[in-house]
Amino acid sequence: MEKERKRLSKFIIRGLQPLQGEVQVGGAKNAALPILAATLLADSPSLIRNVPNLLDVVTMLSVLESIGCKVDKVGEHDYRISPNLSNIIEAPYELIRKMRASFLVTGPLIARRGRAQVPLPGGCAIGSRPIDLHLKGFNHLGVEISMHSGYIEAWASQLHGGEVYFDFPSVGATENVMMLASTIEGETIISNAACEPEVVDLANFISLMGAQIEGAGTNTIVVRGTKKLQGCEYTIINDRIEAGTFCVAAAITGGQVRIKGVEYSSLRSVITKLEEIGAVVEREGEDTIFVALEGRPKATNIKTMPYPGFPTDMQAQFMALLSLAEGVSVITETVFESRFAHVGELERMGAKIRVEGRSAVVTGVEGLAGTKVTAPDLRAGAALVLAGLAAEGETEVYGVSHIDRGYENLETKLRSLGASIDRCNE
Repeated sequence: MEKERKRLSKFIIRGLQPLQGEVQVGGAKNAALPILAATLLADSPSLIRNVPNLLDVVTMLSVLESIGCKVDKVGEHDYRISPNLSNIIEAPYELIRKMRASFLVTGPLIARRGRAQVPLPGGCAIGSRPIDLHLKGFNHLGVEISMHSGYIEAWASQLHGGEVYFDFPSVGATENVMMLASTIEGETIISNAACEPEVVDLANFISLMGAQIEGAGTNTIVVRGTKKLQGCEYTIINDRIEAGTFCVAAAITGGQVRIKGVEYSSLRSVITKLEEIGAVVEREGEDTIFVALEGRPKATNIKTMPYPGFPTDMQAQFMALLSLAEGVSVITETVFESRFAHVGELERMGAKIRVEGRSAVVTGVEGLAGTKVTAPDLRAGAALVLAGLAAEGETEVYGVSHIDRGYENLETKLRSLGASIDRCNE
């Protein structure tokens, strides 16, 4: 019933309230999903801490249960995953279609059970995000692939180490191949690998289980696997995108907010852009930053890039912020096509945005007006909430289920900072 309520809910926001206070960032969704999948690799249970309570996490846990794992919630954000050996090699379509990241169980299934049958994945409508890089990587390690009737079937009679080169530094493909390679005796070299902190977190978890991984966080990762990995206790990193979203929330409302649980280095590109638009960003201790902005933001240009470049997952939130800037900003999206679905909804609130191919030209306006808008995807939904916080009048944000995929209790955290936001049934 609670899940259904969330699925059919909306946010009602009354704007123009400067945010004040401090907020704690939770566990990283994009680190939790591959680490939960990687628990399949071990011979014994793993205790995973700091797991965010999100719809995407619920989906991943359901996928693990469907293929024979035992999942026990042992704390508010802690799960014990027991990778019971079974003969199940097929992940169910009704779960895989909900979330693209559920395809991350493919590498572990091949590693532990010799084969996998997985439906072509679904997920957010932000471009095709093909899985061909995953499959090419598997192939270099001895996996044979066939596709039929919307399913991918993968099997391996003899896995072996090898050299894998990615045409693009795909996060998911890097993670999937790294998981498979961790159970192969011998050396695997992954070139043009993704460098994201979430990849590093997965590498640290797998290393604690017994594999040897070097170079995570660089574009060349070397994996020396072992046939037997042991379960362990591991704490997931905090979510840099949630942290960045609260930074923008502080700036767009003209507020003063302390964000706790921040890895400063992983947020460097976002902090740089905040300083360019005129925000004050101060580092306090090891894991806290203070963000404040007085007056309208200044215009700036943004180009999304793989890490350590500006994250595509922060593009929509910054578009909301720059829609109120003095001057003209240009936002160029290089990671995903079709990631400007929020433009039309921001325009309904009074934003002036012109899309030209993979770029959006944002001419700042003095104010936004509340209205009814619908979240087309996760980060676009966050952007609409931010715009509502800065808009005059009342904003109703529909499609909150998208937002619940990546933000735990977003409205509760915003209310703790003084925002007027409520979740109601549609």
